[in-house]
Amino acid sequence: MNSKYQCVELNDGHYMPVLGFGTYAPDEVPKSVATEATKLAIDAGFCHIDSAYCYQNEEEVGLAIRSKIADGTVKREDMFYTSKVWCTFLQPELVQSCLERSLKKLQLNYVDLYLIHFPVPLKPGEELFPEDEYGKCITDTVDLCATWEAMEKCKDAGLAKSIGVSNFNRRQLEMILNKPGLKYKPVCNQVECHPYLNQSKLLNFGRSKDIVLVAYGTLGTHPEKKWVDPSSPVLLYNPVLCAMAKKYKRTPALIALHYQLQRGVVALAKSFSEKRIKENAQIFEFQLTAEDMKVLDGLNKNVRCYTFNFASAHPNYPFSDEY
Repeated sequence: MNSKYQCVELNDGHYMPVLGFGTYAPDEVPKSVATEATKLAIDAGFCHIDSAYCYQNEEEVGLAIRSKIADGTVKREDMFYTSKVWCTFLQPELVQSCLERSLKKLQLNYVDLYLIHFPVPLKPGEELFPEDEYGKCITDTVDLCATWEAMEKCKDAGLAKSIGVSNFNRRQLEMILNKPGLKYKPVCNQVECHPYLNQSKLLNFGRSKDIVLVAYGTLGTHPEKKWVDPSSPVLLYNPVLCAMAKKYKRTPALIALHYQLQRGVVALAKSFSEKRIKENAQIFEFQLTAEDMKVLDGLNKNVRCYTFNFASAHPNYPFSDEY
């Protein structure tokens, strides 16, 4: 791993860089942007890249990673790449095929981390969001413990170095952890996390089980109907955050990212601007005081921006529980 990057040890002995580059972009952004942004991120020092089957950009992201390996900027073993199995592939017999599709697009032999993207299964097929004639998402039923066993097989086959989950609540994590014959614990739970939704209870629960919390949506949101509540307050305009940014002579984004690192959370930063990608990579150059960390803790409103409303009626919908 790139030595200037700090890493966290996972419960399976692998290491994950504590700052990652998120590659998700709304549909209106051309897919080619992912190639350029990922190249810029690797040049800026990011070695942890986060994508997913359903982002539909893995060909572009893979191209960026391979070109940076080819030009000698990085070695494959210095990179940490995450992909995720989408909801239409949660039937146990489909999990590995989703990973194989991702690897084919990436033209890589393995991913460093493979996650269950979201605990609600959707009707299997080529459509990412299968709908009925009324425009309602067609869900499915699955035993997530059986899905997890298929994830374990992906690790045993060498297609994924580590395996974890995303958007799981405490109850769903416990279900996996208490599964008879569990072979591998999830190494992490990737969830929305920022000063308005600081996830302190889920963070503490994960800590007690040696499961790392990985934060997405660290800088607030892009208002996209499919995922996002459009009435969400804009985090980076928060006056407390802006005042703190002035005090430390940093951007509000860097303060929000550093807040996560100091709490022991792995933070994903997402930007397509060269200037901001470079700024976000400077996260290790300062520390927040204990008092300022307390002030940021005080911003929590339990406001969730990424609500995944398409799945809200399903019994596996994770956000009906307190955490």
